[in-house]
Amino acid sequence: MAPLSCRDLPAARLPTLPRRATTHTHLSFLCGPAAPRRSLTTANTLRLPLAATKDDAGVASLVGRLEHDVANAPYHRDDVLEEEEEEEEEEDNDDARRRGAGKHHDDHQLRTRWREIHGCNDWAGLLDPMDPLLRSELIRYGELAQACYDAFDYDPSSRYCGSCKYPRRELFSRLGMADAARGYVVSRYLFATSNIRFPNFFPQSRAGARIWSQSANWIGYVAVSTDEESAVLGRRDIAIAWRGTVTRLEWVSDLMDFLRPVAEEGIPCDDPEVKVLAGFVDLYTDRDPDCRFCKYSAREQVLTEVRRLVGRYTAAGEDVSITVTGHSLGSALAMLSAYDIAETGANVGVAGGGEEKTVVAPVCVYSFGGPRVGNATFKRRFESELGVKALRVVNVHDNVTRMPGILLNEGAPEVVRRVAEGLLRLPWCYAHVGVELPLDHKRSPFLKDTLDPACYHDLEAHLHLIDGYHGRGERFVLASGRDPALVNKACDFLKDHHGVPPCWRQDHNKGMVRGRDGRWVQPDRHGCHLDDHDDHHHHDGHHHHSKHGAGGARLHHRHGHDTQSHHRPKHEP
Repeated sequence: MAPLSCRDLPAARLPTLPRRATTHTHLSFLCGPAAPRRSLTTANTLRLPLAATKDDAGVASLVGRLEHDVANAPYHRDDVLEEEEEEEEEEDNDDARRRGAGKHHDDHQLRTRWREIHGCNDWAGLLDPMDPLLRSELIRYGELAQACYDAFDYDPSSRYCGSCKYPRRELFSRLGMADAARGYVVSRYLFATSNIRFPNFFPQSRAGARIWSQSANWIGYVAVSTDEESAVLGRRDIAIAWRGTVTRLEWVSDLMDFLRPVAEEGIPCDDPEVKVLAGFVDLYTDRDPDCRFCKYSAREQVLTEVRRLVGRYTAAGEDVSITVTGHSLGSALAMLSAYDIAETGANVGVAGGGEEKTVVAPVCVYSFGGPRVGNATFKRRFESELGVKALRVVNVHDNVTRMPGILLNEGAPEVVRRVAEGLLRLPWCYAHVGVELPLDHKRSPFLKDTLDPACYHDLEAHLHLIDGYHGRGERFVLASGRDPALVNKACDFLKDHHGVPPCWRQDHNKGMVRGRDGRWVQPDRHGCHLDDHDDHHHHDGHHHHSKHGAGGARLHHRHGHDTQSHHRPKHEP
């Protein structure tokens, strides 16, 4: 049959397009035989015979007729949109069902594998290739640590600079962390003080006498899983998150001091050779008796709360785990507090049911971009004798993870370490603890080449690298589809063509609100936003302090007062 020319087409009007057609229909002039007539949709194209392309005038006429028919088709645009929305909704439901089925599968796996994911076998066989369940748990706990940054008030013009911007009962919901809000209840905020001049970690307000505290800084929180989340996790999880630093990295040199025996800081260790960096332990144990928020040290606060929660849930017959997380300096505090919890027995409870059986809750640390904390003896005590597990996520280009102990560390020959630490008694011999998960930001196609060390060290960048890591030598592919824009939340690390501005996260109007008189002011934060843990110390803290001695907290005196000292809020759980 001879090809049909456009000029031979009948002059009659072409059939009206089906109601599913839209103005986005495309024409495709491809070589090949004439295709049978099909309904046109947004995904379909119209194929014309090859001979038709030889007559430009005929093609133009045909296109004009098609456009006229589409414009005057006997259907309503609202009907089409409604049908498309229904189709998209059905597709979304299908995707949700598929994701839900996968989530139920993961939930079942987590209930049965939580001890393995928690490090009972030192994550053997889970890191290369990367276990999907471990990946999701690392990201989940990393986001709990990120919450400390997102909720912290860094603004020196605010009279609440150095505090948490949200009350503990609303922390996760105010941060838009829906899963965490459903899964965990923050039971205590943690505060610290320091006698070290530490502006990058302890920002001070310029608001004068009206500031919330002269010496305290919010440093983290303790949270416990809800009943529903505990059913998913397979145990009652006590999560402890420590805040690190997001500004410049001078804090490393601020704290680079020397090793000090933990026994001198009130931690009941019989071995005087167990030593940690003096700057870390000072921050952990300092307290100010004149300050309402840190009259108890961070150490006393966290041990008291953990002991209370472990006792409550083990007595109810539940399996309990303690998971500590932190980034940067928060990682060092996470390591130190996890060791302290195990060393003092704060993770030991008594099972209910009249058996009076002692139960030991496993302690695990998920560390992100953390420095070394102690010496080789601390490492041995931490890992082998106390059985604390630690998984350290590091960017291989991040120098913070190489400090302190750049020369004398766990990588030095054993003979050199023994001579330096044993014979010469050098106070600069450090060792990393736990298992390392090394990641390389240069493998991510989303990240640009930069010389900014703060980008290498950023927590959101670490979570991005975890999401794309599948094993050594494997291609970088985001497993969960976590939004890469989060990387630029507090740095400038994404490639420019992604169109994400650097350091984009900020409070609406920098926290200013318009009052009834039309003036813009900083809203008041009542005492419950800042502190709600005194009752715990009144009820069960004295036993702990008397048992382990007042030496566990270093007195730190400052002149000044706390404007909220009259408030004593209630608390739960």
